[in-house]
Amino acid sequence: MATREDSFICTVCPKGCVLKVVREDDTFVHITAGCKRGVDYAKQELTDPRRMVATTVKVINGLHPLLPVYTSAPFPKPKIKDLLSEIRKVEVTTPIKMDQIILENVLDSGINILASRNMEAL
Repeated sequence: MATREDSFICTVCPKGCVLKVVREDDTFVHITAGCKRGVDYAKQELTDPRRMVATTVKVINGLHPLLPVYTSAPFPKPKIKDLLSEIRKVEVTTPIKMDQIILENVLDSGINILASRNMEAL
């Protein structure tokens, strides 16, 4: 069995604890964290890292040329490049309401892309 030690900073709360994880292959042997949330974060980060993604889409007939959008839930980190490629293809027509679904179930992830603001038509 290969023993591996990882160390990184927890981002669950503003405290920013240093997490130390010892594992043998895919089994967690020991996790040193400031709290239980840090332990859960460490496991998540090492097995299925996810991030919230915010970007923009093109707007047709809008007050501004771009509309800010975001993911409805954290998105799998290895697929973010594919997500951004998919979002880049999108053009929306105004009016748009804040939290309106721009892309539903993007890349079959169960995660929606939502509008971050209202956008009125010209």
